[in-house]
Amino acid sequence: MRVTIKNPEYVAQIKKQLRHDGSDSLHILSDFDRTLTYGTVDGMKTPSIISILRDGNHLAEGYAEKAHALFNIYHPVEVDANISLKEKKKAMAEWWEAHNKLLIASELSYADLEDIVHRGHVRFRDGVSEWLDVLNFYGIPLVVFSASGCGDAVRMFFQKIKKDYQNIFYVTNQFNWDEHGRAISTKGPVIHSFNKDETILKEIPEIYQTIHKRKNVVLLGDSIGDIGMIEGFEYRNFLKIGLFNEGDDTLRHEYEKNFDIVLEGDGDFHEVHILTQEILKK
Repeated sequence: MRVTIKNPEYVAQIKKQLRHDGSDSLHILSDFDRTLTYGTVDGMKTPSIISILRDGNHLAEGYAEKAHALFNIYHPVEVDANISLKEKKKAMAEWWEAHNKLLIASELSYADLEDIVHRGHVRFRDGVSEWLDVLNFYGIPLVVFSASGCGDAVRMFFQKIKKDYQNIFYVTNQFNWDEHGRAISTKGPVIHSFNKDETILKEIPEIYQTIHKRKNVVLLGDSIGDIGMIEGFEYRNFLKIGLFNEGDDTLRHEYEKNFDIVLEGDGDFHEVHILTQEILKK
């Protein structure tokens, strides 16, 4: 992977400070899709969990048409620059609540998600497994954000590689399941594209109590919008790592402008692993 650091002196200083403060002062924020996982698999762009469900005929007939109708209502609001953030948040919450009800009505099952995980359309980057081992060894909290409509599957991916460690926290949309493994209701706050940040953690005490005193943060994301995951958190030191999977020169420059470190090329995770080890060295 090509590594670009816009301000080497700044990054060196942040790394020095993180190293000085130690692992007890650090937590990691990470997006899931195309950040911890590859952006493409076998030459195909990694699909979302929802699209795999839809295209794999897992759900009841009529799901795709109804889901698309919701998209037509709410997506224009999501991308309209003239609509306030408050209105967007309200609309996105309505969208995901309606979509979750549709998934339940469309007979979403736990077995459907297990099938998706084992099909291999979504794969962790090489090096993620070893990196997770390091975070677990030092007891560094990893908060994984995903606005996916079926966030229960995110944890399943970690379980598949036997890395569902206690220091990993999943901020995703999840369901309650009946004795037959059918989704019957939603669990916890709804996570969408405009509240995928640390403000939502105050509604999840288990996570907030773990990280709120750890004021040094390393953030990982594959889109410039992922930087917003830090919103609502009073940090001391903040290092932003962007994974630039694909795009033109204009987009690349935007990544280089907004992230402290840019990893280009949809490659492995070894650079992040090495960086983490450098931070943890005394």
